[in-house]
Amino acid sequence: MNFPNISADQALQRLIEGNNRFVQGEVNFTGLRREALLNLAGAQHPFATILGCSDSRVPPELVFNVGLGELFVVRVAGNVFSPEVAGSFQYAGTHLNTQLFVVLGHEGCGAVSAALKTRDDGELQRSRIQLLIDRILPGLPQFEPGLTPEGKLAKAVESNVRWTVNQILETPEGRIRQTEGRVKILGAIYEIETGAVRFLN
Repeated sequence: MNFPNISADQALQRLIEGNNRFVQGEVNFTGLRREALLNLAGAQHPFATILGCSDSRVPPELVFNVGLGELFVVRVAGNVFSPEVAGSFQYAGTHLNTQLFVVLGHEGCGAVSAALKTRDDGELQRSRIQLLIDRILPGLPQFEPGLTPEGKLAKAVESNVRWTVNQILETPEGRIRQTEGRVKILGAIYEIETGAVRFLN
């Protein structure tokens, strides 16, 4: 499908409605068939850009029940922000004209869990994994006494999403887009046990 004039608010509503269908089991897979892919051979016209975790349980097209070509998806463990991700976002905004950008974290994120172990227990990962973990560390929160390990991870996952969103907002492009007022940059958490996506304020 082509969404040449869709606003950020309209794009967000599409994501919310699609996720509701996914949660309720009323998904429509028409847009994921091979025929839909063939129709995209000439060009792509996604209505939103998603930065998601590489976790195999969180495929954005299924989570939001959209068809092929409807989302511009960037995936990296821990949904971290890097120069490569920044370049992909810049491409989406400049060349694809997407108005909605979503950082999609998820419950039980292994990358965030590893970052907590590095910070709190001194546990280090293999070199390239540690480089990724180091991008998560600055956004980890402090915890109140008595919080369970599960509660700590849940709080850290949300904090990591907010950290990534803030990094995007602080880029030159992010500042310009905010000034223009047409673009939305939001965080969200995918609940693996329910399939629901919770958008953050």
